[in-house]
Amino acid sequence: MYDIIIIGAGPAGISASLYAIRANMKVLVIYKGTSNLGKATKIENYYGFVNGITGKELYDNGIKQAKNLGVEIRNSEVTGIESIQNGFIVKTPEDEYSGKAVIISTGNKKIASPIKGINEFEGKGVSYCAICDGFFYKGKNVVVIGNGNFAYSEAKTLSNVTNEITILTNGEPTNITKEILKRQSQYVNIPKEREIKSTANEFKINNKKIKEIVGDKKVEKIVFEDSSEIKVDGIFVALGEAGANDFAKTLGIITENDNIKVNENMETNVKGIYACGNITGGLLQVSKAVYEGAKAGLSAINYVKEIDNT
Repeated sequence: MYDIIIIGAGPAGISASLYAIRANMKVLVIYKGTSNLGKATKIENYYGFVNGITGKELYDNGIKQAKNLGVEIRNSEVTGIESIQNGFIVKTPEDEYSGKAVIISTGNKKIASPIKGINEFEGKGVSYCAICDGFFYKGKNVVVIGNGNFAYSEAKTLSNVTNEITILTNGEPTNITKEILKRQSQYVNIPKEREIKSTANEFKINNKKIKEIVGDKKVEKIVFEDSSEIKVDGIFVALGEAGANDFAKTLGIITENDNIKVNENMETNVKGIYACGNITGGLLQVSKAVYEGAKAGLSAINYVKEIDNT
């Protein structure tokens, strides 16, 4: 078990890892792709760089610094976080990792869907959290909109309660990591479309482009661009990768204006979970992210020491 698992390798997450590793904690950083920092052409307002520095340089240097100090870093997509006794399980397509404390520093990933009707039916059949709302669709037919590991993870969660599940990729190619199927299914090859058979249920995959969501007072059906349609009781949106807000919903973390709510020590309302960086709102600057990462790291260190001594 790790002492601290950090999700995100931007300035907030890496700053937290530097403080944690120097406190002799066992630290794991999991990140996917790059942060917004890596996309910045040049940064000239950060302390210590006379001639400025590119965002990519600063981002890459932070990861190298953490590795040099002994921080374990894995490039993978986090598909979910679950609370367990004395800690948390952080899930990726390849593996699951247990930790005593978790720091969320993924930034604020917002993917708006242009599908007609999706906003109008929020709370009326459209949901963004399988764990939160899956129970309300017990024995019913639902769809998950998405084409990757996050969508598959939500479908797996729903398979425990629903009758039939269809993953709608909305015209995008299916992009589910093979390792997920190796662990959860008797099949190792990902079919291009049609269906995936898992040990828990059978997921149909529909690659058609969605035209609109239709209903009266609640969701009733989905109409595709080719004029075909399917009747559904519920729709779960899982676009792209799981982000901080998705984790917050499943863990019961309080959010405010799409940001995770924290106190002055970067603590959320869930004991052992911390958040820092862009996901907490406020000034979206490297200096603020580094400060909050340091605070989150120090708070997580104290928390781990407390539970180790009890």
